[in-house]
Amino acid sequence: QVQLVESGGGSVQAGGSLRLSCAASPSTYGYCMAWFRQTPGKEREAVASVNYDGVPDIAAAVRGRFTILRDNPKKTLYLQMNTLVPDDTAMYWCAARLWGCTSRTTDFDYWGQGTQVTVSS
Repeated sequence: QVQLVESGGGSVQAGGSLRLSCAASPSTYGYCMAWFRQTPGKEREAVASVNYDGVPDIAAAVRGRFTILRDNPKKTLYLQMNTLVPDDTAMYWCAARLWGCTSRTTDFDYWGQGTQVTVSS
């Protein structure tokens, strides 16, 4: 069992940056860690994931702007979001599943409480 707590959301103007953090306990050993987001009226979508060895997979919509990183000794996951645009506005969740990464919401067993990101034009 893994408890996940997100932080770092907020409001920013288009072109700005934010860094989201996800603190995990008691361990992240063996877990794929991922970020999902959802806007009202749309399906929840995968943003990025990273396996335990640090290999990332980033969605095409944010590739080149977002970076996913994990610090295993600190048991923390990060999402660095640069060059933000209004379409990035969403609730963002940290999620985890054992071993292999996927982009399916239903494949992830553990979820944080979510953090809101709002990007104004």
